[in-house]
This record gives sequence, C-alpha cells and structure tokens, in this order.
Amino acid sequence: MRLVRVMKVFVTRRIPPEGSAALARAADCEVVQWDSDEPIPSEDLERGVAGAHGLLCLLSDRVDKKLLDAAGANLKVISTLSVGVDHLALDEIKKRGIRVGYTPDVLTDATAELAISLLLTTCRRLPEAMEEVKNGGWTSWKPMWMCGYGLTESTVGIIGLGRIGQAIARRLKPFGVRRFLYTGRQPRPQEAAEFQAEFVPTLQLAAESDFVVVACSLTPATRGLCNKDFYQRMKKTAMFINISRGEVVNQDDLYQALTSGQIAAAGLDVTTPEPLPTNHPLLTLKNCVILPHIGSATHRTRNTMSLLAANNLLAGLRGEPMPSEFKL
Repeated sequence: MRLVRVMKVFVTRRIPPEGSAALARAADCEVVQWDSDEPIPSEDLERGVAGAHGLLCLLSDRVDKKLLDAAGANLKVISTLSVGVDHLALDEIKKRGIRVGYTPDVLTDATAELAISLLLTTCRRLPEAMEEVKNGGWTSWKPMWMCGYGLTESTVGIIGLGRIGQAIARRLKPFGVRRFLYTGRQPRPQEAAEFQAEFVPTLQLAAESDFVVVACSLTPATRGLCNKDFYQRMKKTAMFINISRGEVVNQDDLYQALTSGQIAAAGLDVTTPEPLPTNHPLLTLKNCVILPHIGSATHRTRNTMSLLAANNLLAGLRGEPMPSEFKL
C-alpha cells in the first residue's frame, strides 16, 4: 500500500467555492484557512504559514523576507489569487527556490469591462447626475446642465498595451474612437495593428489624449509615473482612468490637477492605500469617481481565478507543471 505524503497548505482568506472545492478534494494536502473575508493580521499569517509546504495568498498579503523566514524551509509553492505579483518579494522567493503561481488571462475581460464602465461613468458624470435626482437639483431639462465628454472622434491613450490594455482598446473601438496611442517598455506593433495604435512617449500620450487609461503593471519604472508633470501635459478637458495599481499614480498631484481644473475628471478603481480612508481629499471631489478595486469582481471570474490558484498550488506541490506559473 502506497503512503500518501500529506502536505500543509495555508490559505490566507475565504476564497470562491470552486477553488475551495479543489483544495478540499486533495487527499495529499491538509488545508488550513483563515476563515474570514477580511485580511489576516500579520501575526496570524506568520503563525499560520509556519511549516507550510504551500501558501495560497491574495494581493493584499505582503509576502516578504520576514514571512518567508516564518514559513521555514518546507515552503515550496506560493500561489497568488491575482495577476499582479508586486506584493511578493520575488528576488527573495527566487533565492529560496520557491515556485510562484498567478492568475493571468482569466480576469482580462472582466477588468476591461470595468474599465469601460468606469470611463463612461466618469466622462458622463453619472454619480453627479444621480445625486442631483436625489437631492432635488433636477428642476428641468437645461441645455448646458450635466454636460460631459463623449468618445466619438476622440483620442484614447493607453499606458500598457498588454492583455488588459488590448481588451480595453478592443471594447472602445466601436464607440468611434478616432485615434489610439499607447506607451510601455517597448513598441508592440503586432498587438497595436488591430487598433492602428501609435507608440509614443509617455508625455506625448498625456498631451494628445482625450482619455488616458492606465493599464500597466506596477514596476520600479511605473511607480509614480502619473505625477504633476504628467497632469500638466494633459488637456483641461481630458479624463484620467486608472485600473492598474494605485502606486502608479501620485495621488497628491492628481488631487491638485482635479481641483485646479488642470484636467476635467478622474476615475480610479485602485488607490493608495486600499481601502482609501473615508476622509481622503479625493473623496470630496465631484469630478473624481472612486471604486473599491472591483476590476475582476464578477462571480464567474472570481470562481475561475480561485480554481486556477488552487490548481497552480496543487500542481506545484506535486512537482507538476502549473497551469499558470510566474517564471522567476
């Protein structure tokens, strides 16, 4: 009779049912889960991961040297329920020979849909309009009242023409966008051909775009990329949309740009920190729409993400190819 080696797996949060079910079926794993929808405190995370062979975490869990030391030498696989990996100390993880799984592709469509929703909500001033209905500000039809900006014949600049950036452009094209610009680490002529998108320097994109959509990864090169200089180059009628990571944006500079009329409006699905404090100055502005990082928040997408994260973890623990491994 063959003995099954039981490996400890620590899961840092309640996850959608398809992923939970896959882990529950794994006879070779003992699954320990932080049984809450809220983030696990760092002390509990360190205790929970001690001796674990596998860790399934979220983008809100900081996996740094201290946590890796607490985990110990057994830890062989980290699977994150996200496409972003900026919460992982990748150099330290690589040094220890730990494999990393992540969830690209499966959230592309949902995030692109949310980006379009946020862009339209912002440019057509929907939160303001809804509030006017509720507070009695809607008195009659007025020619100049609640006017926003439309996409027809516009120029859209996309920072980061990766999977999500392309999916956003693909959805915007039928709105009658006249011109697409993009910027990134290097030109992507094959991907850009579908939209006849032009590769331009970042500040040229800022200056010529009616709508700027940030869809890049957070890297040392993109951290703080959208700052005072960037906003000063933008048109006074331009919209700024961020669905990537909050740290790509200098929020103090964005606040000044919005209050001074340097740009028309902004829509953010990501902020620094998350959650954004309820007394944050950006929340006082009518021309700033802020969402609670819900880019991938559809039932289907989150279930698919959780199943992929579970399968990445189990494959890594068993020494098999992961469905989606982040190559270190």
